[in-house]
Amino acid sequence: MGLPSDDAVLIEKGKKSGDPYVITVNCPDKTGLGCDICHTILEFGLYISRGDVSTDGIWCYVILWVIPHSSSHNVRWMSLKGRLLSICPSSRPTFFLNQPSPRASSSPVYLLKFCSIDRRGLLYDVTHVLDELELSIQRVKVTTTPDGRVVDLFFIKDILELLHTKERQDETCEQLQAVLGESCISCELQLADPQYDNLHSSSLSPLVAEELFRFSLSEQETRSQVLSPDVKELKKASVKTDNSLSPAHTLLQINCVDHKGFLYDIMRTLKDCNIQIAYGRFAAVNKGGRELDLFIRYKDGKKIVDPEKQDALCSRLKLELLHPLRVLMTNRGPDAELLVANPVELCGRGRPRVFYDVTFALKTLEICIFSAEIGRHSAADREWEVYRFLLDENCSFNLSSVVVRNQIVDKVRRTLMGW
Repeated sequence: MGLPSDDAVLIEKGKKSGDPYVITVNCPDKTGLGCDICHTILEFGLYISRGDVSTDGIWCYVILWVIPHSSSHNVRWMSLKGRLLSICPSSRPTFFLNQPSPRASSSPVYLLKFCSIDRRGLLYDVTHVLDELELSIQRVKVTTTPDGRVVDLFFIKDILELLHTKERQDETCEQLQAVLGESCISCELQLADPQYDNLHSSSLSPLVAEELFRFSLSEQETRSQVLSPDVKELKKASVKTDNSLSPAHTLLQINCVDHKGFLYDIMRTLKDCNIQIAYGRFAAVNKGGRELDLFIRYKDGKKIVDPEKQDALCSRLKLELLHPLRVLMTNRGPDAELLVANPVELCGRGRPRVFYDVTFALKTLEICIFSAEIGRHSAADREWEVYRFLLDENCSFNLSSVVVRNQIVDKVRRTLMGW
């Protein structure tokens, strides 16, 4: 009693082959619910083609049309429904208004440690297995030894909450061993030490940190970030507010180039700014572009009337839409290093599938990864999730070449953006 019924989330298959699936969420409202829904959908490798959002501040109705990012991607629809149900607020009345709502117990973190012979695409293959098993990667530490062996430490959480069972642990190790084959030397799975969060990336140099986390882009960068294969002309993001059309809400109008996680980037920004959405609609992609109208207000029910706050919100949304992920090639000593960073939500949650997409892009380029780390860094009053990949020089590319480095950055960025 008090939990959302199965009717709170409905997933319907398209009428014809290739048609989008339709996800409907009908439940009590809460600030940030749209962000939580979009995060989950992105985590399952789905692309939102169009949608409608409506709420009166008490109850909300969300309908989204979604398709897999890849035709070969096997979507676990029942698991997706279960995840969406878990984030829907309870419809049970609250009689003790001054009593804080109980927090759901956080899932335990497990340490997956395996050793294998290094080979091209190894990290992507492992990441793909973990994704199929619905195991969420929290941290990674990967090193290659001088004798060509790889020691991988994956700190993971089980979305299904079953990793405490021997059956689930055995399934995980068996799936990994099947993918690694004879190159697998050992595979262990155990509860992580409570201090696992102390595993951070090594510190960045001030120059690299400034380049990676800066909050403004040059004109050339702004234009280069938004060029996709489907867009023949360069466009900029347009974000405007209008208070003349509604007595109770501010209209937010957004127009920009489409990318993977487009709606998530908007929703997470509004959530972190404590802004609620009363009504919103966005249609299918038109010539590679997205148009979105949202009627918004602050959590306290007030419109956004202060011109400075309007400008600050529009500027932040523009930056998040044009540059939701930072990609940079630099040097770590004599070696080439690929850095990927994304802002962390105020709730502490990072962007899903970043490690998956980067390892896929590098595998496609036939570039081996010598070592990899995931850590957190604070810069400009924000927390960032930083992925660091030390690239193996033994490949067909000259990694010291500026042209080659630009090609790697471009490939990784386009994979992350879904272009």
